[in-house]
Amino acid sequence: MKLGILIYSLSGGGAERVVSHLTSYCFKNNIDVELILMNTNIEFELPVGLKIHFIEKSQGNENGIMKALKIPILAYKYSRLVKKLKLTHSLSFLTRPSFINILARKLSFYNFKVITNERAFPSLQYSYKGFQSTFNKTLIKSLYKKSDLVISNSFENAKDLLNNFEVPKEKLKVIHNPIDLEKIRAINTKTSFFDTTLFNIITVGRLDKGKNHELLIKAVHQLQNPLIRLYIFGVGDMLLELEQLIAQLKLTNQIILMGFDPNPYQYLKAANLFIFGSNHEGFPNVILEAMACELPILTTNCQSGPSEIMKLETFKEDLMITDYGILVPIKNIALMTKGIKYFVDHPDYTLHCKQNNISRVKDFKKDKILKEYIDLIKTTT
Repeated sequence: MKLGILIYSLSGGGAERVVSHLTSYCFKNNIDVELILMNTNIEFELPVGLKIHFIEKSQGNENGIMKALKIPILAYKYSRLVKKLKLTHSLSFLTRPSFINILARKLSFYNFKVITNERAFPSLQYSYKGFQSTFNKTLIKSLYKKSDLVISNSFENAKDLLNNFEVPKEKLKVIHNPIDLEKIRAINTKTSFFDTTLFNIITVGRLDKGKNHELLIKAVHQLQNPLIRLYIFGVGDMLLELEQLIAQLKLTNQIILMGFDPNPYQYLKAANLFIFGSNHEGFPNVILEAMACELPILTTNCQSGPSEIMKLETFKEDLMITDYGILVPIKNIALMTKGIKYFVDHPDYTLHCKQNNISRVKDFKKDKILKEYIDLIKTTT
């Protein structure tokens, strides 16, 4: 087997982190692997000697129409590269690289196995108005079924592809996200960063509509508790909008935008609570990473991911309290506010969650999950 892994870039993100883990695992286990990118941004560590190829070196701020128009051209370039590299299997991460992967085989006389990896909940991720959402939903429905294998990172994600995008059940497999427990445990805690007389909350995620950082900011505002601090790690096109909201609500002393940090674990380990406001997910790695840092979790119960990770048994329009943390319905400011207050008022519950989270994350140990990937790819013949 000679494996090619195609992704847009290796900038900050859960899919990008998985790719960095997977390439390292392949190197360690003498599996022939090549990495193919479309952007030169590389934020994650890669094994020394890994062969990296570019089918383009695009700018990250391209508009949606330009990205769509370039797909056939990039697919043709990728088809030539696959043949040149003599890849037997091509694994793509995220939506646009998956379109390119599938179309590349259509444009080539060279036979290779196409494996796509869907990491979001497409019917919700592309529920927003506009060209890009409509375009992506249309292509997912028409192209994904042509893959030899479609790997989802959660069972709800797989159901979405089956029920709403006509991907055949026999082509769908679920592999949860891996987490590098050993690396996280070895990272030193940034003990001097936080004021320990305050209640310090962290969130990590792209600054975009889907992650809904506005929900968290408004919840902190509703609390009217000067002892609360919220640190937001991430970059994205909503930076200015969030800065303006924080200023408008007079929260500049309580909410701090931290930008991107490849090592958020040093901060997570020293915080009191991890909070997550996303409207939709595939399987949010960042929740696992926060659990590995022994943090209790307060998250929206978005489709899909959080309920699987936290073993939620019963949905309700209120706080959903589990052994690992609390889930609340999406877009509900009042219940997110109530959730923060619950953690502030119940330190014993916080300790209970920390102890349980140490055990739970072992189910997602990196080498166990990465072996599942390789074993599954090898069976695709």
